[in-house]
Amino acid sequence: MTFDVHACERPDAATVLLSAGLGGAAGYWAPQLAALGARYRVITYDQRGTGRARAPQLPANYAISDMADEVLEILDATSTKTCHFVGHALGGLAGIDLALRHPDRVRSLTVVNGWAAADAHTRRCFEIRVALLKGAGVEAYVRAQPIFLYPATWLAANAERMVAEDAHALSGFQGSNNLLRRIEALLRFDATPHLHALRLPVLLSAARDDVLVPCSQSETLAVQLADATLDVVPYGGHGLNVTEPEAFNALLLGFLDRRFGST
Repeated sequence: MTFDVHACERPDAATVLLSAGLGGAAGYWAPQLAALGARYRVITYDQRGTGRARAPQLPANYAISDMADEVLEILDATSTKTCHFVGHALGGLAGIDLALRHPDRVRSLTVVNGWAAADAHTRRCFEIRVALLKGAGVEAYVRAQPIFLYPATWLAANAERMVAEDAHALSGFQGSNNLLRRIEALLRFDATPHLHALRLPVLLSAARDDVLVPCSQSETLAVQLADATLDVVPYGGHGLNVTEPEAFNALLLGFLDRRFGST
């Protein structure tokens, strides 16, 4: 992995670790850095197989537990005893796994448009994305990706930005092997039998217009977890922290303030 530690002026600041979704890149969290960095030490990272950490290729049977172990390595490398873990989609799955196996390292968990086990709709979406990648190639996959991430009205209003994002995604593409291994990992993941063991505060953030992961997945998680706060917004899509950053930042900071104060 390649990670970045964004220092806070407060010497006693708690740490927030941000874990991206399938894209895996630290840069996904750019809209959150200023808001969080004013009060927290923030760690971002490129997940193994992505971004600055694309090589070597991921092995067969690569799993969400491997992704969680990589976070544990980062916590150790940065002398971070505990963190507030914030994960988007796949990143949230890594957070669930980490909190289940190493509860002493995670103070709170925020899962954005995540799930305990992928439902039939989400599986269909990933099957279509895999078919695009294998049948039409990388460029077709990249161009289709925003349709799964963002609301249609937002895409229409940000057409030029999408052209730039497509170019950036193509130039930094993680490679078909790594992408397929990561999709296989998220589709195999099923934390349902173990969710009762999670006793830490969990924030579940979801959007009703998410076309990739139905908000019902977050609603199901909320029922199964012992200490869950559920926030479902009408608009924002799968990447709601990008499309509605001010609202998401306020939600996250408010959750951390209510449960932990400034620590």
